[in-house]
Amino acid sequence: MKYTSIELFAGAGGLAVGLESAGFEHIGLVEIDKYASQTLKHNRPNWNVLCEDIEQVTKRNLEQEFKIKKGELSLLSGGAPCQSFSYAGKRLGLEDTRGTMFYHYATFLNQLQPKMFLFENVKGLISHDKGNTFTTIKNIFEDEGYHIQFEVLNAWNYNVAQKRERLIVIGIRNDLVEKVAFNFPKPHKYKPVLKDVLQNVPASECAKYSEAKAKVYALVPAGGYWRDIEPEIAKEYMKSCWDREGGRTGILRRLSFDEPSLTVLTSPQMKQTDRCHPTEVRPFSIRENARIQSFPDEWEFIGSVGAKYKQIGNAVPCNMSKEIGASIIEALNIKKEQSI
Repeated sequence: MKYTSIELFAGAGGLAVGLESAGFEHIGLVEIDKYASQTLKHNRPNWNVLCEDIEQVTKRNLEQEFKIKKGELSLLSGGAPCQSFSYAGKRLGLEDTRGTMFYHYATFLNQLQPKMFLFENVKGLISHDKGNTFTTIKNIFEDEGYHIQFEVLNAWNYNVAQKRERLIVIGIRNDLVEKVAFNFPKPHKYKPVLKDVLQNVPASECAKYSEAKAKVYALVPAGGYWRDIEPEIAKEYMKSCWDREGGRTGILRRLSFDEPSLTVLTSPQMKQTDRCHPTEVRPFSIRENARIQSFPDEWEFIGSVGAKYKQIGNAVPCNMSKEIGASIIEALNIKKEQSI
């Protein structure tokens, strides 16, 4: 059976690669960032990648654009940036979200009516604006004709050596709810750590610390952070951060090979979110971050060093995407009742 998908806000392909591995055939991917789009086209020349503003895409006839009839698409996937919607006392309709990126995701649902959809976002979306934003989103999904299931999944549970939580929302078209039973993937018994994924990593570009920063980091043990060095040195490095409340455990953080990575970010050198290599005084390289995000080694990133770090940091880990995709395909594999 052929499982077709269209992905919005595709980035550099973490979600798309995982869904492809699960068995989906992408008939369209929309991504406005030129470097991320070039990454997609470079690695998959056969993919139909639209490098343009999604607002312009939704102005066109989507059935004609992607050569598929309404109701035939297996899956719509992607994670739209979601701003807060503040319309107190109203049950918001699709038109009320015009001007937001979410509006365009919902427009695709409205016009194409895929059998299922996968919407991913940050965990904080659930509580954003006291829960009003997520309530609005769920209401609109339901108004477009979908039964909603959602969970926060940690990539570390799905063969990814990284603690990374994402909100995963699954929608099943109402006419299929009685036939389709979706179950979120079960966590793996073994959860990998950095030593499992950072062996024989291909050489690649790597950001560098300043000489002063490197001298301080040289004092931090593997698995340690600012509390593991002399207070006077830590205070001088942290400056105004020294007087802030909280653990500030991301500052001067050197990871250990015996633990998973913290969430891979878009920049490797932010003072409050540093992730230093376990045995070398430097950030993780491009290919090391890609391994931590479970990208295949052959997946090449296009653009400047900064653009590559950004693409990798914004991605959904491929292995987690594959697990979710496999669960979606299992649900879509509806067995027709044999005629008597």
